[in-house]
Amino acid sequence: MATKSSPLITIFRGFPDTGCYTWSLFVTKLEARLRFANIPYRTEQGSFAKAPRGKVPYVSIQDGEQPPQMLPDSTLITKALIEKGFTEDLNQRLSPTERLHDLALKALLEDKLYPYQTYERWIKNFYTMRSKILAALPWPVQVVVGNIIYRKVTRNLQGQGIMAFTEDEISAFRQEIWESLNAVVAEAQAKQSDRDGPFWVWGGEGPSEVDAVLFAFIATALVCDAAPATKEIIKGYPAVVNYARRIHDKYFPEYELWK
Repeated sequence: MATKSSPLITIFRGFPDTGCYTWSLFVTKLEARLRFANIPYRTEQGSFAKAPRGKVPYVSIQDGEQPPQMLPDSTLITKALIEKGFTEDLNQRLSPTERLHDLALKALLEDKLYPYQTYERWIKNFYTMRSKILAALPWPVQVVVGNIIYRKVTRNLQGQGIMAFTEDEISAFRQEIWESLNAVVAEAQAKQSDRDGPFWVWGGEGPSEVDAVLFAFIATALVCDAAPATKEIIKGYPAVVNYARRIHDKYFPEYELWK
């Protein structure tokens, strides 16, 4: 499928920093997806108050003479770009079974691992998270808004059943997922050992949709000071770090590399 010329895209990342990854895995997921498709974009901080649905990332898409369109949610943004013909569906060459596997792995990450990551960041390391996310606000406002966020996150995790488990149980669940992810990535690395540059989860010549998600989970954990346990888990899996490093070197060469 031929793609149209790229629109003017602005990603509102929620952070003032430039030239580096943010702590939002959905921001990094969207940036990776655009870079995989060679779609140029620029970044701005934006604000949660102006964000559609009150979340980041969100984007402004300027297509020709049409008024800019504001879109929320990394998945919905990607779908819109595919539907408008600005990029191809990275999964179009996968078989039905492979598409299901891709969707299942994406769901494991975004619907299962993400709540465990949220628990680590917002419950176990609340003050570190608050000082980063709310850095632009005056201290008294940080305290008030931070408490609001904490209560909201706690309610969401309770609704998902996460808070019914002990800290050790949640840590074990998180470890189990990363152990399984490492096995998949190590297998992919072994099958593509003669490849220069990035290798992909399912072994194709190019990425599938889930590669943007998995890379985002790895990269953001490695730069996030509020995720020390996850950072140590990932650093214990050389294949996982190598997978992300190769993507970084090709698609994010100007970004500061995690330590």
